[in-house]
This record gives sequence, C-alpha cells and structure tokens, in this order.
Amino acid sequence: MSSSEESSAPRLSVVVPVYNEAGNLPQLHEELLEVLERERGGFELLYVDDCSQDESREVLRRMRKGDRRVRLICLRHQAGQTAALAAGFEEARGEILVPLDGDLQNDPADIPMLVARLDDGFDVVAGWRKDRQDGWLVRRIPSIVANRMISWITGVSIHDTGCTLKAFRVSLMKDRPLYGEQHRYLPALFAGTGARVTEMVVHHRPRRFGQSKYGIGRTLRVLLDMLTVTMISSFSQRPLRYFLFLATPFFLASILVGVTAPQELLGEGSEFALDTLAVLAFMLPVMACAYFLLLGLLAELVVKATDVHGSSDAGGGAA
Repeated sequence: MSSSEESSAPRLSVVVPVYNEAGNLPQLHEELLEVLERERGGFELLYVDDCSQDESREVLRRMRKGDRRVRLICLRHQAGQTAALAAGFEEARGEILVPLDGDLQNDPADIPMLVARLDDGFDVVAGWRKDRQDGWLVRRIPSIVANRMISWITGVSIHDTGCTLKAFRVSLMKDRPLYGEQHRYLPALFAGTGARVTEMVVHHRPRRFGQSKYGIGRTLRVLLDMLTVTMISSFSQRPLRYFLFLATPFFLASILVGVTAPQELLGEGSEFALDTLAVLAFMLPVMACAYFLLLGLLAELVVKATDVHGSSDAGGGAA
C-alpha cells in the first residue's frame, strides 16, 4: 500500500455479508450512511455478496455507483457467513472493523456506541441482543444454550456470541484465518491472545423482508467449531494439556478393563494371564492414550520451535 493510500485510509470499515437481502438493502444502506457520515476519520462500506439468488447483487451495484466509500465484493459461489465476513475483513483498509448483518435486524445506530467503547481502551466490543426479536423454539432457546456452553468452555463471559454486530481493532485479524462458524467465536479467539474484551447491549429488530438463512441445522457445525476454538484459545501455547485432556478417558478405560476383566476369560491350565479378547480390550485404550500423549509432545515441540524461530526473526529485525 502506498503512502498516499495509507494517508487516505478510513478509520472505520463496516463489513456487511449479504445473501438474498434485496428487500432490506436500500433501507440498510440509507441508515448506515446517515450514521457513518457523522463519524470522525472517515469510513468505508464493504458489502460482500455471498452469491445471492435474488436481485441483491444488482441492488448493491446501484448503491456503489457514484460513491467511492462503497465497495462490493462478489463471491463466485455460496461460501457461508463466516467466509463472506473473512473476505470483507481481508479487503478492509480501516483501523476498526465493524461487521453487521444485512437483514436490518442489527441497528446501525448502535455503531457509534460500540466504537466509543473501543476508545475507552478495549480491543473488542461485542453486541448483546438482550431483547432478541426472533422465535423462541428455533432461534432463541438453542442460542441461549449455545451461549452458556461457549462461555463455560472458553472462559470468556459473553452473553451473545452469535451477534454479528461487533467492533474491534483490525490488528487482531492479522494472519487469522476464519472458517466454519468461527465468526461467532471472535471474542474468545481474541481474548486468547490477550485482547481486552467487553460487551454492550444493542438493539435487535424484527425481520421485515425475506427469510432467515440460518436455523437449528447448523448446531453441529457450531459445536465442532467450539472444540476448535477452545483448543486455539486455551491450549495454543500448552498443547500437551489439551492432548492429556483427550487421553484421560482412554486411560481410565484401560484401568477399568484391567481391574474388572472377568475371571471367566482366564484360560484353564494356560500360562497366559488373559484371554485374547481381554488383551485387546485392554490394549486398545492404552494405545489410544499413548497416541494422544505422543501427539501432545509433538505439538509442544512445534510450538517451541515456532517461538524460537519468531524470536530470532525479531532479533534480526531489531539489529
């Protein structure tokens, strides 16, 4: 990036993933411009079209026309919300990133409040849809359960990890790939690197046009990503602990089999202590336990080697 481009870089980059939201986009765009034009330091609006099947892309092109602050990213195939956000983050030029849903349920009027909280010294401000305007059975109850589990497992006390509306410093996204459903775990991921995380209550409005693209069907993906994020945020510097945690059930199982092996499996008059079946039942969990321990030791070596390599690079640069 040239010096002239750096000097003209906006302070805020608002990233909006879009999938089949043609009816919501005109009003959303109007509200965003009204709010962002009052923000100091300038802004840019990045709309990421996730291969919409309606008129969303045409609407976005009309909104972009004649306004250099509006940028449009068009994905070649439907990749999902996390991939759309990641594409927008990668292209953003601002100091502060503000992701926002394209369905009008997030209120753009909350953006200045979130940004002001960053100015108080925080690195991440997560939105909390305390009065969420969604159905209880399909959206709210699963969300409450998932949020409690995520807070308990990751140790980051956030009431609404699924709220797209957040504000955080762009430096936190450096060299950080996103995939699956990991956009909802950004506060936990950032907290694992030492970022100062807080949350604020934001408005949530009923959907006016179109239908929700996300339902209970993605629960399994969210749970799998939860395990990944837990490892990254809690065990990235001490991976052996994570693999010890995985090995513990197999270690206990091997003890249980060894202690409770039925005497009927002992061969009469045989020199062997255990029958073949008992040996297999005992050895399988032992081998699994040893496998996880070896993986943990290997991961520790990789982490240590990476740290040493990074330190030597930093020392060379300083010289």
